[in-house]
Amino acid sequence: MLRFAPSPTGFLHIGNARVAVLNYLYSKKNDLDFFLRIDDTDNTRSEEKYVDSIYKDLEWLGIKYSKVVRQSSRSEKYKDVFNHLKNKELIYPCFETQEELAIKRKVQLNQGKPPIYDRASLNLNKNEISSLISKGKQPHWRLRLDERSISWNDEIHGEIKFDNLSISDPVLFRSDEMPLFTITSVVDDIDFKVTNILRGDDHITNTAAQIKLFEYLGGQIPKFGHFPLMRSKTGAGLSKRFNSFSINEIGKKKIFPIVLLNYLTKIGSSVSIENIDDLEKLKTDFQINHFSKNSVLFDEDDLDRMNSKYLKDVPFDVLKKNFDINCDEKFWKIIKKNIEKIDEIEEWKEIILNGTNLKVSVSPELLESIKKLTPNEINENSWKIWTDKILEGNKIKPKELFVTIRLLLTGKKFGPSMNDLLTLFKRKEILKRIEDNSEK
Repeated sequence: MLRFAPSPTGFLHIGNARVAVLNYLYSKKNDLDFFLRIDDTDNTRSEEKYVDSIYKDLEWLGIKYSKVVRQSSRSEKYKDVFNHLKNKELIYPCFETQEELAIKRKVQLNQGKPPIYDRASLNLNKNEISSLISKGKQPHWRLRLDERSISWNDEIHGEIKFDNLSISDPVLFRSDEMPLFTITSVVDDIDFKVTNILRGDDHITNTAAQIKLFEYLGGQIPKFGHFPLMRSKTGAGLSKRFNSFSINEIGKKKIFPIVLLNYLTKIGSSVSIENIDDLEKLKTDFQINHFSKNSVLFDEDDLDRMNSKYLKDVPFDVLKKNFDINCDEKFWKIIKKNIEKIDEIEEWKEIILNGTNLKVSVSPELLESIKKLTPNEINENSWKIWTDKILEGNKIKPKELFVTIRLLLTGKKFGPSMNDLLTLFKRKEILKRIEDNSEK
């Protein structure tokens, strides 16, 4: 059993999507169930519009899940776990403010020590705790890690080992007893029998603490794999603060979902991103041990290049299925080899339908010859016949003639084959454009 567990505090970004894709493909490769968990316990930042966008983005990517679990519906379970841990003295109350903790960390760093919690609150006796609470101070609650080291065989990093003295006792419950990710995730993973957890390597320290929680709560410890984080070109980590990296915005750029799936699956691995494989092949070929331990760069240019390559060969029915394209198959076959982005379809439609206002310098003699020899009926042979006749009676190089007529008809020096493009026009329209666009 695997899960994807986004928090609905913003739109899914490219890094979130990568987590979802890798978990989904891993589940399919290993014949395991896969479900969606909405981590919406943060009621101050969670919004339904982000929940809706998660459903929409996963559907767009083609990621299917067996069920949806919302953490906001499990508050009673988390309260029971809080009481259990409290009664077992596996958690303890802490009264330091964020400012006080920040000062402690600063002092530790200045002394060359790791900035971990010093467990000062463990020195408080029951009377001191009662006195602080009576004065209106509400404690947050930390997990009391034992002295045993924590280790696991990571599916990407191999053997990972932590000395408990090197990590802080994590906060599990806020001062209002609201549970945090570290505890809710473990409780849910136990209850829903999650067997494998794949996530970014920024969670490695969290994993160490959570393994202890699995032990304390009597749960089966899953297999963990931590893949390298994606970073922007500037080296910064991707986050919901940068909307340009959201799946919503990437979709607006008319990136094919299968292209994005290939990119997210292969980047940071030993597999080439050059070939765009279908979803079934991605499932079959997926190997978690193909991933590097090093962080990877999200390069929008690479994604655009992959999309452009796929665009040139995509069948018309696939194009229509993914995007609202108002053109017929004949038009598509003519222009597809000469465009880089889907928006260029509309540009070429506008050119074919309405032309341009570009003025082209043409000698009177050549202009007359071009008009006079324009074919009455336009077919796939018309371009060669037309230009051959013009060349016979005029002193002009073939390339110069071809560019001249192309400019007169389209306003562009380059583009789809004129042999094919010409079949989109009637003789009347050709003559009108020649007349309108020739410089008098």
